[in-house]
Amino acid sequence: MDNAASSTAATSTRAALEGIRVVELATVVAGPGAGRYLADFGAEVIKVEGPGGDPTRRMGWIGPGEDDSYFWKLVNRNKQVVTLDLKTDEGKASLWSLLQDADVLIENMRPGKLEALGFGPDELLRRNPKIVILRVTGFGQDGPYAMHPGFATIAEAMSGFSGLLGEAGGPPLLPPIAMTDEVTALVGAFATLTALRHAERTGEGQTIDVNLLTSMFQIMGPLPSAFAHMGYLQPRLGAGIPYTVPRGTYRCADGVWVAISSSSDSVAKRVLALIGLGEDERFSSFQARSQNREALETYVAEWVAARPAEEVLREFRRVDAAIAKVLDMKDIFADEHFRARGMIAEVDGVVMQDVVARMSKTPGRLRHPGRKFDADTKDVLSRARVREGSKA
Repeated sequence: MDNAASSTAATSTRAALEGIRVVELATVVAGPGAGRYLADFGAEVIKVEGPGGDPTRRMGWIGPGEDDSYFWKLVNRNKQVVTLDLKTDEGKASLWSLLQDADVLIENMRPGKLEALGFGPDELLRRNPKIVILRVTGFGQDGPYAMHPGFATIAEAMSGFSGLLGEAGGPPLLPPIAMTDEVTALVGAFATLTALRHAERTGEGQTIDVNLLTSMFQIMGPLPSAFAHMGYLQPRLGAGIPYTVPRGTYRCADGVWVAISSSSDSVAKRVLALIGLGEDERFSSFQARSQNREALETYVAEWVAARPAEEVLREFRRVDAAIAKVLDMKDIFADEHFRARGMIAEVDGVVMQDVVARMSKTPGRLRHPGRKFDADTKDVLSRARVREGSKA
């Protein structure tokens, strides 16, 4: 495909997480997302689905003639898939055979459900003392909201994030992507690697409590401190933020939108000089620019609106100021930087994002997209029983 690189080439280098075995009982995005990051860098991730399959298989866009969604193929790439009915003794016995020497269990059931199935952390750690148990929920394993239904939308609202999105005077908005799930997936993968490091040094497994609300609250930056010490409540500012002015999206004379940021004094001074405000004391510091936000934003918007995008981009880059066109997916697939960096890959005919980070010694790679339902049950359980028999 012209606009997508082939998946990262196979290499003789040993993957960073080779030898780590992960059993994943999670569904939808956040928990499976954590498993995806581990799988991308070489962990053996065995995804366990119930007889009805993970609902992500049916969520979102499904290609012509396909059974599974692109969401499924992305989030569950590089994993083996196994079908077990955990309501039966046979299904539970098979799960125990997978967990006997697993390094990680990922689950995202409501608090108490794993225990009710007979796989609570106490029993897991008794049978496998080194196992790391990643538990992903909406609100955490305890607290007044622990048993409430938890989705990304709710975490975005409760964390303070949604309240900041939108135009001044307008309603709070929600991100139009699964942002909270993706953030929580990264948090879960990071926490799992931290716990694996401890298990490697001590032989001790542990339980990790990761949740959507805490993950989103963590990215609110200094706003909790500003409120606690100053009583500050950030208003909705559209594309703006209070401590960086100018910052936002601006429409050029030809209708093209660009994004501009001046998050350092040196960049802000170059922008001010470019638009003819270099000597204006109203904009001489972060604080001054923030206090005179409306005036400065008006100047910038008018300067941009009077020029076509090509000129605006050229002039900003000439003075080494930060600017970019606002891209959609069509633009991204044609963009030279995305191409040069190989940020879009194709694996088994499916186009998707390539691995999230480059590593010079132990690169991650795409081996296959999310697999067909029940594709690996027989092989995976056979290997687990062989390992179980060898330990008997």
